[in-house]
Amino acid sequence: MLFSCAIYCIFVATYNILSMNNQYGIIMAGGIGSRFWPESTADLPKQFLDLLGTGQSFIQQTFKRLNQVIAAEHIFILTNERYRTLILEQLPQIADRQIIAEPVMRNTAPAILYAAKKIYKLNPEANLLIAPSDHYIAQEDHFIANVKTAFQAAADEAILMTLGIVPHSPNTGYGYIKYQKDNHQPIKKVLQFTEKPDLETAQSFLGEGNYLWNAGIFVWRAQTILEAFKQLLPEMYAKMSENDAVYNTADEKIFIQRIFPQLENISIDYGILEKSKNVYVLPATFVWNDLGAWNAIYEQLESSNQKNVVINSKLLADNSQGNLVKTDHKNVVIKDLDDYIIVDTKQTLMIIPRKDDQKVKEYAQKIKN
Repeated sequence: MLFSCAIYCIFVATYNILSMNNQYGIIMAGGIGSRFWPESTADLPKQFLDLLGTGQSFIQQTFKRLNQVIAAEHIFILTNERYRTLILEQLPQIADRQIIAEPVMRNTAPAILYAAKKIYKLNPEANLLIAPSDHYIAQEDHFIANVKTAFQAAADEAILMTLGIVPHSPNTGYGYIKYQKDNHQPIKKVLQFTEKPDLETAQSFLGEGNYLWNAGIFVWRAQTILEAFKQLLPEMYAKMSENDAVYNTADEKIFIQRIFPQLENISIDYGILEKSKNVYVLPATFVWNDLGAWNAIYEQLESSNQKNVVINSKLLADNSQGNLVKTDHKNVVIKDLDDYIIVDTKQTLMIIPRKDDQKVKEYAQKIKN
């Protein structure tokens, strides 16, 4: 019996090692984070900033989180060529070969296809986790458990997995995933994706009880997603498959620079997931926030008696509450000011009502022009 237990333990350990060898992470880090202007700029976007005052940028936190379940050498950064040097500075754990750089921005479908082609050539048995670089996740032990469940499901069957967030409010800023109600298994079959709904629709979704927020976190086998591209975006797949021999070689860059600008600008949601019949979702058990705008930062950090959130600043607030203040280690004095965002950088001082945080992108564009 002891001998049998020992053999079983060795088998389990060997199986876990083999599974780890097939697990890869892709961190999506190509956006410019325009809703966090003036802190976030095209040269130094949101994912490379420490907007929560933790001492680590978002991409550093994301890498550390994924590294708990995926080997460091198996984590790839999908980004724009202009951020290559910045990534190597912030993530010294990775090699240059782990940066997958788009020559031009073409949305998430072409980017994910590019990454899948590269990793599939490295390991045809690869299971891929795709995660945004700039989201807030707490209860990381739950995150790891959810990812392991999704990895196992995707390894066992040719399915496209996504992690959905159980909604706690009728938020109109998120996409929603409708799943099959009569499935009592942890993993649910996806029936429908809905882009950001109006308030009435969002309220009805919560009432129905089988809708989740779309967190943009995906798990699938490299082979499965490549088959999906071949079927659903055949022209894009054909272009990226014109010369498979170049992937992970010195000739890849020239090939991608020629092909990539020709690809359709389309998201993975529109191009693949909304058309596929084999999409499944796991309701996540971790705490999540996509931190899409300044108000989300305020809500995440709100704690003081006066409900003022202060980042890298020393604040004297006289009859003022509900404000978010972020400066470059400056003293700030405010009086009779409620519910404002105050962000001071070397080039720009922004003072706007918190309710107008969705206009930040518009303000950034106007200043630029």
